[in-house]
Amino acid sequence: MKAVVSRLACSKSSLASFPKISSSMSWRHLSTESNKVDEPFKVEEAETVNMPPPPTEKLLVLGGNGFVGSHVCKEALNRGLVVASLSRSGRSSLHDAWANDVTWHQGNLLAPETLKDALTGVTSVISCVGGFGSNSQMYKINGTANINAIRAASEQGVKRFVYISAADFGVVNYLIQGYYEGKRAAETELLTKFPYGGVILRPGFIYGTRRVGSMKIPLGVIGSPMEMIFQRTKPLNQLPLVGPLFTPPVNVTAVAKVAVRAATDPVFPPGIVDVHGILRHSQQKLK
Repeated sequence: MKAVVSRLACSKSSLASFPKISSSMSWRHLSTESNKVDEPFKVEEAETVNMPPPPTEKLLVLGGNGFVGSHVCKEALNRGLVVASLSRSGRSSLHDAWANDVTWHQGNLLAPETLKDALTGVTSVISCVGGFGSNSQMYKINGTANINAIRAASEQGVKRFVYISAADFGVVNYLIQGYYEGKRAAETELLTKFPYGGVILRPGFIYGTRRVGSMKIPLGVIGSPMEMIFQRTKPLNQLPLVGPLFTPPVNVTAVAKVAVRAATDPVFPPGIVDVHGILRHSQQKLK
């Protein structure tokens, strides 16, 4: 026992023999030079930099003064997008307040150079361009014009391109052959140039209130009941030859809603969306 006490006493005295470090030295580091000490490390507050907000997406609607195009413009404005339109006639004849918020360009897609200025700063494009006439005219309007637009948009680095095409109607396709050949040629070009950001909508009969001059034609009187009936007769679509005639009509607001979503939502799947897909997407809530 005495030996243990003796050892503890010795260890205590040996600890006491170490020199004491000054309290002032605890806040300084010894320098490599014997006659200097480093100053305490100081942290300066970083300067706050005011970064500009992320740029708003700009949408170009081709044929924005038409029946479908005008609804697309209105839907895009409601979503807070910057909206421009290009068509042969330029500014829309509509006197609705929203039309004043669209930048209207006049141009012809058969002359691609007229599209360049309209594509400045554009992140996505929706083409509503289409029409009827002779087979050669229909191919130019539905095919060549849209192909020119797709190529120009690709060269300008546009991210997404939505093309409003048309559903197959079986035997009807042969009656307006140039129309469908043009549509399908444009679809092929879009899937080639925009494999990850190209969306093709294939609605059937699009109904809504059309304006022809000062007249309003309420196509919904026919289209809305037909849509309800044909949605319940989907198996009839599989009938040979006449099956496509049972494709349900779709409201123009539903087409516009899905088109704008497809043009701005990066997770919207690329590819072809038939009329049933349009109806399904239009019923989903926007994020």
